[in-house]
Amino acid sequence: MANELETFRGRSVLVTGHTGFKGSWLTLWLHQLGAKVTGFALDPLGEPNHFETAGIADLLAEDVRGDIRDGALMADVVRRSDADVIFHLAAQPIVRASLVEPRYTFDVNVVGTASVLDAVRAAARPCAVVVISSDKCYRNDGQVWGFRENDPLGGHDPYSASKAGTELVVDSYRSSFFPVDRLSEHGVRLASARAGNVIGGGDWADDRIVPDAMRALASGTDLVVRNPGSTRPWQHVLEPLSGYLALAERLLADEAPGRWAESWNFGPQPVDEATVADLATAIVATWGSGRWISPPGSGSDIEPTTLRIAIDKAISVLGWQPRWHLQETVERTVNWYREFYRHPDRSMREHSVADIDAYRSPPPTTDAG
Repeated sequence: MANELETFRGRSVLVTGHTGFKGSWLTLWLHQLGAKVTGFALDPLGEPNHFETAGIADLLAEDVRGDIRDGALMADVVRRSDADVIFHLAAQPIVRASLVEPRYTFDVNVVGTASVLDAVRAAARPCAVVVISSDKCYRNDGQVWGFRENDPLGGHDPYSASKAGTELVVDSYRSSFFPVDRLSEHGVRLASARAGNVIGGGDWADDRIVPDAMRALASGTDLVVRNPGSTRPWQHVLEPLSGYLALAERLLADEAPGRWAESWNFGPQPVDEATVADLATAIVATWGSGRWISPPGSGSDIEPTTLRIAIDKAISVLGWQPRWHLQETVERTVNWYREFYRHPDRSMREHSVADIDAYRSPPPTTDAG
């Protein structure tokens, strides 16, 4: 992303879901790049949360609260923002929550995406749109190799199926309303991004390993781990965000738009895949005290044991690749929470910006001699 400063500086960007974990980190990064950011989302879910602890509201050109399923409001926000780039992250993001509220999950993730893209249609102005999906959008029948972007979509639980539905909505809008061969007529470049399991400072959602670990370790209680043998593509939150920014950068470029208006996987290198037990062990070791346990019956048979995604396309075509190995990811994540719990009344914006700056810094060169 060598030209990222030039790409986003002064541009109008709309982020849906900006009050969420990934959305708040993306909004902060865009602000660092000089973008004029409008946010549209529900209020932050629960306290604490990264949006408030990092003071993200102070960085916005406009902070709009509402439901993406409200078509009239969504259309008004897209029109007012005059966005050059739209990152659509607003979603119901928790697998186990989808088992409690399946209809709501489908409504937000599938119908909500259609609402956003309808608003883009109504605005009738050129822009790049990146819809954030999930690696769980693939039909997972137990394969051990990584899913590629052209593998079948599916989902055995409502959340996964809703993300497959999100991808189908994107593909249908791109084919019907925003085809690349008619770009001169509509000016909309539409892509989707599928990321692995993200971790990082400021996530306090229920039923996620890092928030559960930080709550337990900070309070001196045991971390209860479900499905310790399950393998997931863990990555720091900044990894996929860098992919989203790189993708938007290419979409905004004039050459070969059809090469970028597609679906893209963003995940770790295979060497950094790990089981839930591996991650829990690394978190406890980095924290310096505590332990994790996995009582009988604490697991779930809904989620697949193995989930891997292939990132060859992003590496070879987009020129993107992950930068932080799992150990650095865990260390930076735990250090973020350690700083928060030491000074709970202090803003975490400076610490979050420091993580972004460290991620953007070029890797150290090695002496070949």
